[in-house]
Amino acid sequence: MKRFPPLTVLLLLASALLIAAVAGCSKQSSMMTAPDTATTSSLSSVKMGANELRAAFAVQEANTPALMRVPGVVGTATTVDETGRPAIMVLSEHALGVGRLPASIGAYRVIEEVTGKIIAYKGHGGTSHTAKQTPPIQLGTSGGNVNDIANGFCCSGTLGSLVHIGATQYILSNSHVFAGDVQSGGNGRVAQIGDDVNQPGLVDNNCSSANTNIVADVSSLSTLYPPGSTPNVDCAIAQVRSGMVSTNGAILEVGTISASTVAAFVGQAVKKSGRTTGLTRSSVNGLNATVNVGYETECAGASFTKTFTGQIFVANNASRFLNSGDSGSLMVEDVNTNPRAVGLLYAGGGGIAVANPIGDVLSHLGASMVGQ
Repeated sequence: MKRFPPLTVLLLLASALLIAAVAGCSKQSSMMTAPDTATTSSLSSVKMGANELRAAFAVQEANTPALMRVPGVVGTATTVDETGRPAIMVLSEHALGVGRLPASIGAYRVIEEVTGKIIAYKGHGGTSHTAKQTPPIQLGTSGGNVNDIANGFCCSGTLGSLVHIGATQYILSNSHVFAGDVQSGGNGRVAQIGDDVNQPGLVDNNCSSANTNIVADVSSLSTLYPPGSTPNVDCAIAQVRSGMVSTNGAILEVGTISASTVAAFVGQAVKKSGRTTGLTRSSVNGLNATVNVGYETECAGASFTKTFTGQIFVANNASRFLNSGDSGSLMVEDVNTNPRAVGLLYAGGGGIAVANPIGDVLSHLGASMVGQ
């Protein structure tokens, strides 16, 4: 997570906890249009059979509690090794050393991926994804709750995509982007239904909402706090204000997406459009992931950790696919026309980005994608 001091407009990376929820801005706005190289080169086109995948999931899930108790372990997932065989991926804050992890569990090799701590990537602090647009705006752009300012910093993230519930349209982003203020602390308030959502976000307008577009109103609150709460997603919606958002749901540099969705698979080519890194491409390298994610109770507030299960891991070498400020970005399949949604991105660490499966997000919200 990054944040902006209101006066000096500096970007400061918040303390890394576990996987960073990717919601805010970054001081870099480089765009990567070439594919991000997966850590394991054989992941480029792997599709495991359903029975083989279920068997690997079962072994991973059965052993995850014990693996997560190893000091320094922050997550697990099902992946494939360099031969294309199913394997168990273990994320760690630092190299654990010989003997700390088993070499294999049953028939499955254990592969350690050193990612560092994982935290929420909320912003403190070609095509521009930060510039103020002329309404109706396209998504994949900077934005957030206009009241997300506390402790001398402001926070915001990415307005990801458009969904609908019945005839009403909403912007989809992360809970920690639209409703990240969950405790009355440095600003004496918490996020509320009806809070204004602006474009660009505070982090790209000197921590002020003046002269920004007010494009929507917060319509759902935190799925994250308290940490033991049952929602297994980091998502929130904001009802679109009339005339402020393109009604076809167009996303910057992606265009109009499909109204249907698709499940993730290992090796799947994906792309996203986000506030900080713009349009970037990568590939899925882990499924059924269990991961600890670090958050703050408000902008630059106290830290807490939430555990997610059933998540998607994506290769994120050098944070080129997802970086601080990209939280809320919609991950879609990497095709040229009307790509289908795969997941909602919200977190990342060294070499890994994390997404909620889009089916889980839409089910939680009772929503459907806007698209063709």
